[in-house]
Amino acid sequence: MSHFSMKQEQAQIDWTDFLGRPPMKIDLALAESVVRDRSVLITGAGGSIGSGLAKAVLAGRPRALVMLELSEGALYESYRELCSLSRDGAVEAVPAIGDIADRKTLGHLFGQHRPELIFHAAAYKHVPLMEQNPFSAVANNAIGTLTLVGASLDAGVHQLIAVSTDKAVNPRSIMGASKRIAEQIVLSHGASDTRMNVVRLGNVLGSAGSVSPIFQEQAENGLTLTVTHADAERYFVTPAEAEAAILRAAAAPAWGRVLIPDCGDPFHVVDLARYIDDHCRPRNSQKSQIEFIGMRPGDKMREELVSEEEVVESELPDGIRVVVSPAPTPEGMEIAVQRLREAIGSFDHAGLMAAVCDLVPGYKPSSLRMCAPTMLEAG
Repeated sequence: MSHFSMKQEQAQIDWTDFLGRPPMKIDLALAESVVRDRSVLITGAGGSIGSGLAKAVLAGRPRALVMLELSEGALYESYRELCSLSRDGAVEAVPAIGDIADRKTLGHLFGQHRPELIFHAAAYKHVPLMEQNPFSAVANNAIGTLTLVGASLDAGVHQLIAVSTDKAVNPRSIMGASKRIAEQIVLSHGASDTRMNVVRLGNVLGSAGSVSPIFQEQAENGLTLTVTHADAERYFVTPAEAEAAILRAAAAPAWGRVLIPDCGDPFHVVDLARYIDDHCRPRNSQKSQIEFIGMRPGDKMREELVSEEEVVESELPDGIRVVVSPAPTPEGMEIAVQRLREAIGSFDHAGLMAAVCDLVPGYKPSSLRMCAPTMLEAG
């Protein structure tokens, strides 16, 4: 089933009982305080987080909303939905197909629309898939972020908020390591004229590529639910909680920081599978079987939100922790990223791993040997 058919056909699940905390709605006062009458650009605007964030930003009445996305299909769906919510035309919404790693495209967009605030949600995030495509993971998630940061500095963008993941903490996957490098890139420039923060999220329930839509599809079709391990645990947030945390990161008083929303206690993934099965399996059918398929390359048994090298500096009234996280200087970051560029340019897997490990000492690559570069990576 494609991403779009899954998005269209699957029913919405109420996560209140599972999480044990009340549902969250868009905070209009917060949205307006962050985006009102400003030109806002969202990267990855066709993804689950980016498209949901676009709706939250729309509610805050920006002067313009530029939706940057590489996937034509994803952008079409997100833009069409946004237009249905903005029939009065009060907000200029601009769909833009482009790559964050393309400096000329970014320069053209910035020159046209003069964004004052950027929400950076574009990323490759599928852990097993990125294990097989490490060059693409680092090129997009890390080097693409540096390109976006550089273009933002050149254009005099006022703020940039980058969306990250708990998989960036002591990562075992190349996806997590590439996101940790992206964090470092943003943090290394956090004290510049462009004010930058990172918001680090747990697993966003219902987002494309996450485990919850897979469980839902399996349950709705009477299939066995496939879980990696009985003891696997994850932190979970709802899409609304993720969107609120991103907006709050833009309203935070500190810069050059990692902001982490209150994700509650971690849950066993198998308990999520059972909850989804109870709500989604065909009526009058028996409980679905659960099969434990084993940990995949890049998987961790338990995710973490803060590493040992990081310091919780303060906590905001809404429960968001403000974390000081180590990062190189901008000059040191550029030198380190150049090593990544050279390894990617020559498809040097050993060189790439060495450069990544130097930047992310907590990175522990999967014990299983990564697959050879795919045809896509080979050109």
